Order: sequence, then structure tokens, then C-alpha cells
Amino acid sequence: MAVATEQEDTVRFSDLGVSADLVEVLENQGIVSPFPIQILAISDALQGEDVCGKAKTGSGKTLAFGLPLIERIGHAKPKLPQALVLVPTRELCTQVSDALVPLLATRDQSLVSVYGGVSIGDQTQLLRDGVEVVVATPGRLIDLLDRKALRLDDVEIVVMDEADQMADMGFLPQVRKIMRQITKEHQTLLFSATLDGQVGGLVRDYTNDPIFHEVESDTVIVDTSEHRFIQTHRMDKPKIVERIGRNADRLLVFTRTKRGADEVTDKLLDLGVKVAAIHGDKHQSQREKVLADFSRGKLTTLVATNVAARGLHIEGVDIVIHYDPPDNATTYLHRSGRTARAGEEGLVVTLVEWNQVPDVQRIQKIAGIRQSIVEMFSNDDRLDDLYNWEPPPEKEKPKKKRKKRRR
Repeated sequence: MAVATEQEDTVRFSDLGVSADLVEVLENQGIVSPFPIQILAISDALQGEDVCGKAKTGSGKTLAFGLPLIERIGHAKPKLPQALVLVPTRELCTQVSDALVPLLATRDQSLVSVYGGVSIGDQTQLLRDGVEVVVATPGRLIDLLDRKALRLDDVEIVVMDEADQMADMGFLPQVRKIMRQITKEHQTLLFSATLDGQVGGLVRDYTNDPIFHEVESDTVIVDTSEHRFIQTHRMDKPKIVERIGRNADRLLVFTRTKRGADEVTDKLLDLGVKVAAIHGDKHQSQREKVLADFSRGKLTTLVATNVAARGLHIEGVDIVIHYDPPDNATTYLHRSGRTARAGEEGLVVTLVEWNQVPDVQRIQKIAGIRQSIVEMFSNDDRLDDLYNWEPPPEKEKPKKKRKKRRR
């Protein structure tokens, strides 16, 4: 689970992959810097991943699910909405709707709020005309479904907001009845103050390999980790990993591809490292054996791809190495979170080739890390104790002077 810590004011929604038209609407409302839960969740949701966010009311969850939802849906046919947002109360239904309507309008899309206490005829007419998004309380939605006012056959995205409150109010049987009517393969985004108990049952039953995010405070990276960025040559990377790992009991190395994981493993074996790879092409029995050997200390180094590492809970990982830098800050946080668990210290090292520098600097910006990318070779003594080595801070770019116009 990625845990949020401190964000920089310089992070913008565009950095997270949000389109310019939606960014403009937000800026016109004075919304410029995303909240921690938005930084963590938006990129994954934009990629179509199922996301479970643990965050309290007022943490910015609406835009965390609303922006990806709007980016990913198309136009609806009559009675066949593209997205469904389930909420526990009329007040939250109105709040979510008010936040999404201006954004949907830029795409010529519409929304209907569905809750009790108001005319069901008006809601039925809007659904008959065709709306892309339905924001609903469970009871009224079931009433409309029973009346054949809408069908859920075309739903691409389901959001469960304040799932813990829906559980406390006794709505989970209605939620489950609704979910049984969504037969199409879809994306699920679930947000709740807690993810255990009855909410854990929703996560288990209605999400597929979800990515977990948690906001414990107002801050984005794990502050018990030290982060280092090393610029190096591709051919020297295995030797650098081997040297860094000499002083680690458990070293976790991330690569972008399965083939890359196998190649790195072979090179480290040649250097005398006790290492094995774990990825999607390995049989379950092989993966379980490798994990067991790594946990028991028979292996000092584990090479893994992002997908294979998702959901791994390995205690005592001293160092995480991004052998291939991740594509975005969210993946960086996921990978980095494999060390420094339960308040322990940890070291995160990113190996950066010269042509990867701009992408890594962008990740640093979003993650709130101001640190230089320092060139090193495998014979550099600083590699023996990167945790206590203090890298220079990132140099601030000089502001360009504006040329005075001649009159």
C-alpha cells in the first residue's frame, strides 16, 4: 500500500496525466495543486487499474475518482449510463454531483443525481434521455432498476465512495444487489476511511488485483526512507547493484519487463550474487519457493517486475533498487514502499541512464523529492554506504530574464 506524505506546491494535475480541458476547469475554480490522495490514485485509475483508497472525508476523494472517470468514459445511450457512483447519503450525492457536473460539461456529457425524497419521474426522464454518469444512493437506484428506468449493461466504471459509511448504514445488501446487475467487465474504484471488516468483503468480491493507497497525513513519500538517484551507464548497472547489495540482508530490484528481470538475474548470478527472479511467467510453485528462500535469507536479492511485486508483503527489505526507473510517480511510490515498513529505516536507489534524466526529474517533482542525480561508477566508494552519504540538493534552475521590448 502506498502511503501519502508531503506534497510540493509545484505539482499540477497535468503532471498526473489529466487533460488540458479538465485542468482549465479546475484552475478556473482555483483548484491548482492536487491533494495527496489525488497524487497517489489518479495515475493508476487513468491506466484502468482497480484502486482502493483509504482516506477520510474532505481529503479530495471526489476528484481522485472523478477525473479518471471522466477521462475514461464515452457517450451514453438512453437508459445505459457509462459510469456509476454509489454513495451513502443524499448530501454526499449532491456534493459529488456538484463537483463533477462542470467537468463533464467540457466533454458534452451529463450526470443525474439519484436519491430519495425528490421526484422519481424527473430522474426517470433524465435516464431515458441518456446520461453518462449516475451518482446514486443504493435504495433509490434499486427502485429505478426495478422500474426498468435504466440498465447497467454498459457500465465501464463503478465507484463506491464512503464505503465504510454505507456499511454502517446497512446498505451493503443493496450494494451487492446492484453489483450483481453489472455483468460487463469494468473498473472499480473504492474509497473508504477503513478497508477492513465488511468493506474488506467488498474489496475481495468486487475488485480485481486492486492497488491500495492510504493517506495518513498531509504528506507523499515515506519519510523513514532515504532516496538516492545515481546516473550510470547501462553496462555498469549489474556491478553497481552487486556492490550496493554487499551490505544488505535483503535487496529488492525492480525491472520494467519479464525479460529484463531474467537478464539482470543472470548477470548478478555471474557476479556471485544469491539471486532469483519473480514475474508472471514463473509458475506459482516457483514464485512461492523464491519468496520463501528470500524471506529465510537463502537468497539475498530478489529481482521482480511491477505486476509480480504487487501484493507482496516481505518483511525486512533493506534496499529497493529501481534498476529501470518507473514510468510515473505512483509506480515509484509503490516500489519504494517495499522498504521502510512499520517505521523501519530503508534505502531506495534509482539507477538513471543519461536519456532517462528528464523523466526521473519529473517523478522527483511529483513525489516531492529535491535531490540531484549524481554520476557514479561501480568502483565508487560511496556505494558502500549510500544511506549515510548525503547527496547534494537539486540545483534550482535560474529564472529566465525577460528581454525588454524596444519602443
